[in-house]
Amino acid sequence: MNYILCDLNRANLFPFTFMRPIADIRVGILTIREKWEKVIGEKISTLSDTYLTQKFPLKTASQNICINASVLPTEHLASKIKSLKPSQQIIYKGKMIAVYLVEDEIHFTSLPGNFEGFETINYEEELLIIENIWDIFLLNDKALKEDFKMLTKNRKSEKISSTNKVIGETEIFVEPGARIECSIINASNGPVYIGKDAEVMEGSIIRGPLALCEHSTIKMGAKIYGATTVGPYSKVGGEVSNSVIFGYSNKAHDGFLGNSVIGEWCNLGADTNNSNLKNNYSHVKVWSFAQKKLVDSGLQFCGLFMGDHSKSGINTMFNTGTVTGVCCNIFGGDFPPKDIPSFFWGGSNGFEMFKINKAIELASEVYKRRNMVFDEKEISIMKHLYEEMGR
Repeated sequence: MNYILCDLNRANLFPFTFMRPIADIRVGILTIREKWEKVIGEKISTLSDTYLTQKFPLKTASQNICINASVLPTEHLASKIKSLKPSQQIIYKGKMIAVYLVEDEIHFTSLPGNFEGFETINYEEELLIIENIWDIFLLNDKALKEDFKMLTKNRKSEKISSTNKVIGETEIFVEPGARIECSIINASNGPVYIGKDAEVMEGSIIRGPLALCEHSTIKMGAKIYGATTVGPYSKVGGEVSNSVIFGYSNKAHDGFLGNSVIGEWCNLGADTNNSNLKNNYSHVKVWSFAQKKLVDSGLQFCGLFMGDHSKSGINTMFNTGTVTGVCCNIFGGDFPPKDIPSFFWGGSNGFEMFKINKAIELASEVYKRRNMVFDEKEISIMKHLYEEMGR
């Protein structure tokens, strides 16, 4: 059987789906795609917007099962999906979860919410679904715990150095090559996962749930508490609470990051801080790229949402619910606007547009620092976004 993860709610998840399908959002320890591949047991392609297909190609077959990419998998759901027959669909609270399709029924457009005439199987068990950008940090606690169980099942952790103060050692898992010295690790409130070749520097204070993914670093004296995910090849310092960093991004210095989501290839300058609670304790409103207006998140605690390749200068302050697009550079005194379009540089004193050739040049230099190449696939995605905005 051929399985496909399909974008059904992509616009609601901008800016994090500007440069990737929903399936490649990280929540918990793994991306959504990685979770499904583990429970299904094979590689899975994606059905997304056409401009993403060069980097994220779609694979079809004569018989396919399309899965709503916003849904986080469970073993029970996976078994139900594997048992689907032609012209059957699984529905959960009115939402399409999975459908069995033949090849000519699949198109490069968002699939409908359900298929008229198909036999409907109602799914009753609770599911975690990423429907809005704040769900990424809101559901990170549950997702991280589920990933931890899946990744550590029947495996033995590397030994933790005696220089550390450890509370709840059975809920701490250290992958080969990881280094932890002279730190405090408390896993009594949730598991702590330290990925391959990751490092926790001296004086760090960690309270789970926490995922420090492969080749990432927690800097000296950092205070990290859950549920927080630091994606691969990232550096984190200062104070971080209930936040998700996708990967290849740095918040290496002091400053507070809370109830936030940071995309890939971002950099937060020294003493960057975000507010995650309004002075009047009311619900935080968040900019929606899809609706082109502020929408009520329904949350009292809600911080910063930063798209890929965006950056902040030293001492930058972000208000509650701030959303930036991709390739932004925010700097200067006072709070910048809560909604910052892609390719905008500036701050509270105004913005100017960042030229596409300069954006590509900068991204290429950043990639070189990781011994990677910002290739034609990446360039075509960035150019599409730039042209779509009418630059």
